[in-house]
Amino acid sequence: MGHVNNAVYLTYLEEARFHHWRVAGIAKRALNSAPASDAGVPDDVPGVIVARVEIDYRRPAKYGDLLRIDVGVAAIGRTSFTYEYEIVDGSNALIASARTVIVRFDYAAGKPVPISEELKKALTRAVR
Repeated sequence: MGHVNNAVYLTYLEEARFHHWRVAGIAKRALNSAPASDAGVPDDVPGVIVARVEIDYRRPAKYGDLLRIDVGVAAIGRTSFTYEYEIVDGSNALIASARTVIVRFDYAAGKPVPISEELKKALTRAVR
């Protein structure tokens, strides 16, 4: 149909988060979450899960558009943190805005866990 499918935006947001983690120097140790390519992380090591996603589509992105995704940490709670995103095209027109809530999660216990002070500091190091 000539535009980017709505489901693709979730991948854009994920890539923006991963980039933020790299820029902020958030090590696997701080996040305690391995990328999919890094198998072998024990089940008892906490990771992160996406608990909520909100996307407001403002205008369609089209095949071949060069997009920029600005991302920043909007809030940090006890067990979760919230990202805000703006996706803009080459002319700086707003394509979409979004929010995600990311929860620190202990997969073995099946429950959220507190965010360490180390991770809080790292999350606030790199902003939009």
